Amino acid sequence: MLVLAVDQKIVNPQIDTYLAEGCGRCTYHATPMCKVHLWPQELVELRRIVLDCGLQEEFKWSQPCYTFQNKNVLIVTAFKGYAAVAFFKGSLLKDTDGILITPGASSQAGRQLRFTDVGKIRDMESVIKAYIFEAIEVEKAGLQVKFKKNPEPIPPELQEKLDTDYSFKMAFEALTPGRQRGYILHFSQPKQSKTRLSRIDKCVDKILKGEGLNDRYKAGNK
Repeated sequence: MLVLAVDQKIVNPQIDTYLAEGCGRCTYHATPMCKVHLWPQELVELRRIVLDCGLQEEFKWSQPCYTFQNKNVLIVTAFKGYAAVAFFKGSLLKDTDGILITPGASSQAGRQLRFTDVGKIRDMESVIKAYIFEAIEVEKAGLQVKFKKNPEPIPPELQEKLDTDYSFKMAFEALTPGRQRGYILHFSQPKQSKTRLSRIDKCVDKILKGEGLNDRYKAGNK
């Protein structure tokens, strides 16, 4: 993987492309409506702060991902309403400032720091770094999240998608419980695995946009 050293920081040029063009995961790629383009200054500033903490910058799930000794620590990402630092094991952080947000009702491990103003990010730089350093210590200690069983059985095809595509996982967990349940039931109905996979693939864009299964239909856009 090609990386560049800038001011003693190891940066990945794929992240520069991400910031310039967007993640490419939906039809809004390279348009003003791309969520990445809604928060350009915030994402650049969060990237700088994370790099100051010495993490390895990688490009995973079409997003900036930061690792420590090959272990995923956090992602810097954009949503429609905010830019965020998303911790993989955020539930294990002490959250002494009470600023971590659970992205969705079913999210057991992930936690986010959300921002809508670059000035706020700069004001909170020392706090943000403290949370990042604590997340690094969690990895050093080898701590693991103890997951509770999901009350709604998730089909194996959907579980595999959640396990291997973190941007999809974050978007799915950010949905309301009702929307999550609607998708789970929709994906579980077919008897054949290939049909379940097809249904999941057809709904990826809707989920990434934060839409429910029937949102467009209800809005009159079939």
